This record gives sequence, structure tokens and C-alpha cells, in this order.
Amino acid sequence: MHRLFAMAVLCLTIGAAFNTASARAQPVGSPAPSPSSSESRLGVEWRNVRTQFVSTGGVYYSYRELGQNQGGTPVVFLNHLAAVLDNWDPRVVDGIAANHHVVVFDNRGVGASTGEPAATIEQMADDAISFIKAKGYTQVDLFGFSMGGMIAQEIVLKEPQLVRKIILAGTGPAGGEGISTVAGVSNRALIRGLLTFQDPKQFLFFTRTANGIAAGKAFLERLKERSEKRDDEISFSAYRAQLKALRAWGEKAPADLSVVKQPVLIANGEDDLMVPIENSRDLARRLPHSELIIYPDAGHGGIFQFYAEFVPAALTFLAP
Repeated sequence: MHRLFAMAVLCLTIGAAFNTASARAQPVGSPAPSPSSSESRLGVEWRNVRTQFVSTGGVYYSYRELGQNQGGTPVVFLNHLAAVLDNWDPRVVDGIAANHHVVVFDNRGVGASTGEPAATIEQMADDAISFIKAKGYTQVDLFGFSMGGMIAQEIVLKEPQLVRKIILAGTGPAGGEGISTVAGVSNRALIRGLLTFQDPKQFLFFTRTANGIAAGKAFLERLKERSEKRDDEISFSAYRAQLKALRAWGEKAPADLSVVKQPVLIANGEDDLMVPIENSRDLARRLPHSELIIYPDAGHGGIFQFYAEFVPAALTFLAP
């Protein structure tokens, strides 16, 4: 009975906690019309850019893109646990799109994307590769946050020729410390958020210091800037599939990351509750062409707390 009650609470909490959608994207399974010239005009930002769809392998992937006029290698953003399009910090997306073509998409079966949610990181990587190729890209930069960083590692190991540069934030390698127990950490934060009427990301992404609490509140307010045509919320089945994938990834044998020849920028907060900071240091040791940034008095969402420092660092790293 206790387990059923807990699952019911999670079902009711996940959507409201991880998302604040007040309106929906274009109906699932219905591809958007071709981009109009107005999309490239000044004034289009993450808060108002259109949601579009691309189909491949019987799946419609929902996505948004900015900075197409910048040209160059597209930067594909890879989402964190329970994330949909509206969970990306507008300051980070707009900041990188100021110099680069940015593309953000929902994983299969997540948000407005159709299909059965993937239950392994490897399958999520295959889906991301399918999306990238459906968009017609022959080479991309990858920006993976948390679970997205794990997906990025799998992509570069599966198809290294597809990747130019990689940003890994708040993430860790296969078999990394604490990754297999992310489900417990996340679910406790969900319940804590429910009991205190707060978004669980306040506890999961930020420290409980004065600076961390203030940064979390500011971040959550930025996520509300898009008030119309927001993405669909993640379903309980998709969330459960992602937790299963993270547990398997955390129990998986470590991969040989010495074969990764691409430049890699690694960033995290020094007090990451979800993916302990030792994982970032481990990645930096094992990836031969990497650099590491650690933000003080910051947690899992260090790149959002320190977006004013992170965005310039990312732009410098991504430069041709």
C-alpha cells in the first residue's frame, strides 16, 4: 500500500514539479510547417521561438532551433532527467545562439515527441543520432547536461565522425560514483518539493546556501519566461524509463574514453547532489583533450547559476 501511495504521489507531482506548462506545443504527431523568414528576424528568442517536428523511423521529434543565420556547426542540446524543451535556461540557450546555430529536441516519447520512451542511455543515443541525421546534419557539436552528457558520450563512441566538439555539464561516465542511485535522490526531492510547495530543482540543482537558494529562485523564474505554446510535460512512464536507464548506466562497466579525440569542455558545481563532482574530475582525467571548470558554492545546476561566466566560456570553446 505504501509503495502504491508513493507511486501515485509521484505521478501527480512529476508534471507539476518539473514543468510549468500552461499551453501546449503543436499537437503530437503533427509536423509543423516549414520555417518562415520571420524566424530569422531579430527578436526571436528561446521564450518565443516556434516548436517544430521532424519525422524519422516512425517517430515525430519535437524541437526548437535558434541562430540558423549564424551558420557553422550546429550545437545540439541533450536534455537532463525529466526535462522537456522548457527546462533549458533561456540565458544559456540565447547566449550560445548569439554565435551559433542551436538545436534542442525532446527525446523519443518525452514532451511532444512521439514513440515509446527509451529505457537505456544507449537507445537514447541511437535516437539522438537518428534525429541529427533526419535534420540533415553531417557533423554537430554536442552539449549534454546531466543525463544528456551521458547520451553525448555514447554518441561520440558510436559515431565519432558525427561530432566536432562536446560540452559535458553536471554529468559523469558509465559506472560513475552515485549515478546508479539518482532515482532515490530525485524521488526524495520530488516529495520534498511537494511537501514544501517548491520545485524539486531548487533542491536538486542548487545548494542550500543563501547564494544557492537565490540562484535557484532566479533560475526557476527564467524558466517561466515562455508563457505560451509550451512543451508537453513528461509522463510518469517516460520518467520511470529514464530512471531505469540511469541506474543501468551507473552499474555499467566504464568505457574507454581515451579513444575520444574531440575537444571536450567539462563543467559542474563543486557540490553536485545528483552526480557527485568526482565524476567530472574523472571525466577530465580520462578524456585526453578536455578542460574542466568547477563553480564554487554551486550544485548540479552550476552552469545555470553561473550562466554569465559559463556562456562566454562555452562560446570560446565552441569557436571554429
